[in-house]
Amino acid sequence: MSLFRVDPDNPFSGPHQNQQIVTGGVDIDEAKTAMILIHGRGASAQSMLMFVDEFEEDNIHYRAIQAKGHTWYPRSFMAPREMNQPGTKSGLQAIYDQIVDLNNKGIPTNKIVLLGFSQGACLTTEFAARHPQRYGGIIGFSGGLIGENVNTQNYQGSMEQTPVFLGCSDRDPHIPQERVDLTEEVFRKIGANVTKKIYVGMGHTVNQDEIDHVNQILSSL
Repeated sequence: MSLFRVDPDNPFSGPHQNQQIVTGGVDIDEAKTAMILIHGRGASAQSMLMFVDEFEEDNIHYRAIQAKGHTWYPRSFMAPREMNQPGTKSGLQAIYDQIVDLNNKGIPTNKIVLLGFSQGACLTTEFAARHPQRYGGIIGFSGGLIGENVNTQNYQGSMEQTPVFLGCSDRDPHIPQERVDLTEEVFRKIGANVTKKIYVGMGHTVNQDEIDHVNQILSSL
């Protein structure tokens, strides 16, 4: 079964289209780089802007996208894919639309970082793996590729050594480490430069070491 990919000539329309976008950092006209932030289940676009204060680079334009009903898809990220539609497809389209808008305003994709937490990290990694190219960076805080099963052969193309950071607890209640490991495998297969950190007993959160890794990626841009 082939995976859904965004078709520029036939955009997908679903629950997450035309939702609120919350911005932070510098104005788009002054920005050299941009970051698209994707929230977790039950959270909000606004809540993701707390990361802005953690990142040290000062020429970044931030955009946080909002899921309708604060949830990108209804079931576990490891449920059969069809059980999480149309939410997953609609969320992938929402990320794509922001990349295109940033491109049109002068920020190339290789200067755009995608960052997601939890359900947002699942959507972020899935988007990048289905649409491989050179991004500024891909950050998955406590997340992994979506689906009951992940067939590595479904992911083709090249990430062109895009830096990818995957961070998760060894006992995350929502994200099995095996899925993070498999996500790393897929990204390596499609040519990403992957850093994976598994934190002992961390829980479902983000720690300072993960923030430091993101700052390294941002400083390299």
